[in-house]
Amino acid sequence: MKKIVIEVKNLTRKFGQGKSVQTAVDNISFQAYEGEVLGLLGPNGAGKTTTIFMLLDLLRPTDGQIRIFDLTHQDHHSEIMSRLNFSSTYVKMPGKLTVEENLYVMALLFSVPRPWEKVVQVLKKLHSLDLARKRYSFLSSGQRTRVGLAKALLNDPQLILLDEPTASLDPDVAEATRRLIKETAKRNRTTVLITSHNMAEVEEICDRLIFINHGRIVAEGSPLEVTRKILNDKNSEPDLGKVFIKIVRELNT
Repeated sequence: MKKIVIEVKNLTRKFGQGKSVQTAVDNISFQAYEGEVLGLLGPNGAGKTTTIFMLLDLLRPTDGQIRIFDLTHQDHHSEIMSRLNFSSTYVKMPGKLTVEENLYVMALLFSVPRPWEKVVQVLKKLHSLDLARKRYSFLSSGQRTRVGLAKALLNDPQLILLDEPTASLDPDVAEATRRLIKETAKRNRTTVLITSHNMAEVEEICDRLIFINHGRIVAEGSPLEVTRKILNDKNSEPDLGKVFIKIVRELNT
């Protein structure tokens, strides 16, 4: 029996008051399992980042429940956060510190044993050891993405939330990153929840995916299952690019 790592039930998040209320996430339910790479897909404004922020307890749900490792943030916030990590292109680190200094501080926050050794180890995994002594403020957007991924691996998390993990990366580094994500999920039984607009990437690394639009789940299953369902044919290979376009066009007309 698959071990449930994330369990979301009837999750809703609204913003605003009175007549100006907007629903960013609208009564969604899903599960993520141990060792699974789960894609959370949808157009800009679909509710993906809001969902991730609620999983991280950065936003509180308007309604619904979230259980991570069969625990709730209300009762076990510190334990949950010690067992997961997160990377996003939107999150920045202190610009005056070097990459290795930033990662060392993060390692201390997670109580990582032998923090300097761990920093070197994760930078090597991401072919980024050459960035170690560069100030964060001097990094390109792609280099910052790599450092964010290094941060996400520091505490050997059981759950990793990755928001656009290969954004701005060179093709060779992006390929190595995808390979690392798959290997981490398989070898360590780590659960990975990933958002991406790169449909070829999703097809390559995701075991299962959830499409959301206007805050609602509109399709879920393996890449091939979703392709067959949405395109209404018997494709032998997934084609999420066409799926994405059809979902967005049909639901926005």
